[in-house]
Amino acid sequence: IFHLDSETGAITLLRTLDFEEGNAYELEVQARDGGGLFDTAKVTITVRDVNDNSPVILVRSALSEISEDAPSGTVVALLHVQDRDSGANGDVRCSLEKDVPFRLQSSHGSYYSVVTARELDREQVSEYNVTVRAADGGSPALQSSAVLALRVLDVNDNAPVFSEERYSARLSENNAAGALVLTVRATDADWGQNARVRYRLSEGRVRGAPLSSYVSVQAETGALYALRSLDYEQVRELELWVRAEDGGAPALSSNVSVRLQIVDENDNAPQVLYPPAGGAAGAGGARSGVELAPRWSEPGALVAKRRGAHGALAAGPRRGAAVSCLFVAFLLLLLALRLRRWRRRHLLPPDGGALRGVPVSHFVGIDGVRAFLQSYSHDVSLTADSRKSQLRFSAATCCDTLPARPLPDEPAPLLGDEDVAA
Repeated sequence: IFHLDSETGAITLLRTLDFEEGNAYELEVQARDGGGLFDTAKVTITVRDVNDNSPVILVRSALSEISEDAPSGTVVALLHVQDRDSGANGDVRCSLEKDVPFRLQSSHGSYYSVVTARELDREQVSEYNVTVRAADGGSPALQSSAVLALRVLDVNDNAPVFSEERYSARLSENNAAGALVLTVRATDADWGQNARVRYRLSEGRVRGAPLSSYVSVQAETGALYALRSLDYEQVRELELWVRAEDGGAPALSSNVSVRLQIVDENDNAPQVLYPPAGGAAGAGGARSGVELAPRWSEPGALVAKRRGAHGALAAGPRRGAAVSCLFVAFLLLLLALRLRRWRRRHLLPPDGGALRGVPVSHFVGIDGVRAFLQSYSHDVSLTADSRKSQLRFSAATCCDTLPARPLPDEPAPLLGDEDVAA
């Protein structure tokens, strides 16, 4: 390492010194004259350190994978940092890059641990390359770095999300069984099996039948199919829920509302509800009936209506047949009372004779009294639907009805005096 010049006594270096190999040396030097006398001296050489060594980062242990739900403070890696220099040159400071969910903790001396600073989210960042930097206190400072590769494992912490808040579709009635209605779609932000989405219908009933007998959803694709031909006159719309469920354990799910409107088609002929069909008049059965309305009814007053399959108005009573029967019974009661009064006045011969110009066939016996069969339908008018329904006896205008002339003290009889006199 050293060389001593015997003539001059100069000590020189034979090679470069390294402080890290030896920081001090002691030499014993002897001087001798020609007479044989000598003397010795001790030479101490101290090596001064120079910042010629960069810090060294040794990864003692490290994780390659970590679950995204690992709690804050979970140890990811254990590091040992050293610098062979001395003094300030050997003082090492470690740091992590910014914007990472990790932090350094000093353990013992030059040992450090890398721990999580908060919970991880694989859906945001699935892998980390964490760079650890170490710098000494020399001037200029020397530094080094190490990279920790860490993969974040997925946890089933996201439920499926539908692409729309609600779905709606229109389907014409008389559709073919198995017709495609619409397709729902949901995505899951998780990974692998946790992100696999399957669809199914929520339980429900339609007109007493299970909803699954009307529609079905394909578990893998979310396609919604009609299982039967739908009839607008029976079902006008279907409200149902579709559930999307992932493959995690435990599984997470979400629901979406689906509204299916059935579109009407002109597939029903009009149907006459009133008057009822006759006995055997024609192939379809003849219909007959009388709707009574006052002569003084205002324009626009409802007389009758008929309801077809599509709601069109035609001829038929608005109220039930019971109301019409009630008015007819009331009418017949009044007619019977009038006939009793007329009988007392002997307007008709008891032997069954006929009035002038009127055939006997036009008469019918009511409580032993003969009256016109058709007279009430011309003189008395009412309607089941009009709010101005009235009952009164007016002067006849039909050839089948005798004119009425009221007496001073009594209500007008059914048959007038003038006709009897004639």
